[in-house]
Amino acid sequence: MLNQSVPDFELPATGGVQFRLSQCKGKLVVIYFYPKDSTPGCTTEGQQFRDLYPEFRAVGAEIFGISRDSLKSHENFKAKLSLPFALLSDTAESACTLFGVMKMKNMYGRQVRGIERSTFVLDAQGVLRYEWRGVKVDDHAQQVLDFIKTL
Repeated sequence: MLNQSVPDFELPATGGVQFRLSQCKGKLVVIYFYPKDSTPGCTTEGQQFRDLYPEFRAVGAEIFGISRDSLKSHENFKAKLSLPFALLSDTAESACTLFGVMKMKNMYGRQVRGIERSTFVLDAQGVLRYEWRGVKVDDHAQQVLDFIKTL
């Protein structure tokens, strides 16, 4: 999918709105997929994107976090962390499937299906310019911001 247009998709978002990718044309878009609200790694990742949000906005980028959690869970998580960007609920895994982030993972000695922590950057025309898969949280948001500054 790298260097190709990402197909339009629609998901319910925090704040009672419907997110549609095509409405982001003209802006750089960061989409980060994370496993679960209110878990340690996902909390740290959300905080890092939150803390760098003014810098992302300064370069014309919008951030969206996606997991399979419910909107109610997302609203609580967003409020708890004071996240300035929308979280999208993908309970049907449509965007997860589109971006190929569903993987089998080991959890407590057994195989479970879940989201592989991944981040995608789309340019102002909706073309996928970079992807990170199997993300390690430490310093990741800064890496994404550094890449966006090269566009």
